[in-house]
Parts: sequence; structure tokens; C-alpha cells
Amino acid sequence: MTSPLLSLSEQQWEDMCDGCGRCCLVKLEDEETLEVHYTNVACQYLDQETCRCSDYENRSEMNPSCMVLDRSNFDTLSIMPFTCAYRLAHENRSIEQSEESLSVRGKVVSEEFIHEDQLVEHVVEWVSVKLKGEQ
Repeated sequence: MTSPLLSLSEQQWEDMCDGCGRCCLVKLEDEETLEVHYTNVACQYLDQETCRCSDYENRSEMNPSCMVLDRSNFDTLSIMPFTCAYRLAHENRSIEQSEESLSVRGKVVSEEFIHEDQLVEHVVEWVSVKLKGEQ
């Protein structure tokens, strides 16, 4: 499958992000099933008002676990929320939700305030990696 994302210019690529901030949430992977679970714990570099990285250009250096999506790693899309604009375009889907309803604004806490051992207590269902009924 050829992705429609491949035809985007650099500016179109950057403009595609709806700024929901869901990709900036801490994720846990079940070691047995490899299933990804999202938490309501945000990367410490997420500006929770704008839902944008506070240092976008240096994000992967500041946070080595940051998921940097580009044209060379479409495999990463499978662990992005099913509402991700990039994933939607890649899968030729659309979603009828407003950017505001998708936003993590007011729904998350910074990882600065959560101990790693507490993350499992912060798993949430409102961010999902797949559509309901999807295997």
C-alpha cells in the first residue's frame, strides 16, 4: 500500500498534526501480549495548554522515548492512537471528532509528578490504539 503521506511537502506534513497531544502520553506495553496501553501521564515537555512540545526541534534528544514520526517509520503508526491525523490519512480513514474533543488539555498530569511504579494506575481507555472491534 502506498501511503498518501508520501506525497506531502514538509510544511503539509507539519500542518497535518491536529495538536491533540495524545502521542505525548506515556505508553505501557504488555510484555506478554505486546498490547500498548496509554496513560493519562504526559511527557514532561508537553505544554499542556497548547498540547505541543515545549522544544519540538530537540524532542528526541530531550526524551529518547519520544515517538518521532516521519516518512521512514510508518510502522510507528500502529501504536499511535486511532484518532491520529497521520494514521487516519495513512489508513484512508476519517473521523468525526473536533480537535478540542481529541485534545488532552485538562485530562493529563505531567510525568514529573508520577513515579514510574504508579504508571499502571494511570492507564486510561479514552486513548486507544485501535478502533473498537478491531483485532
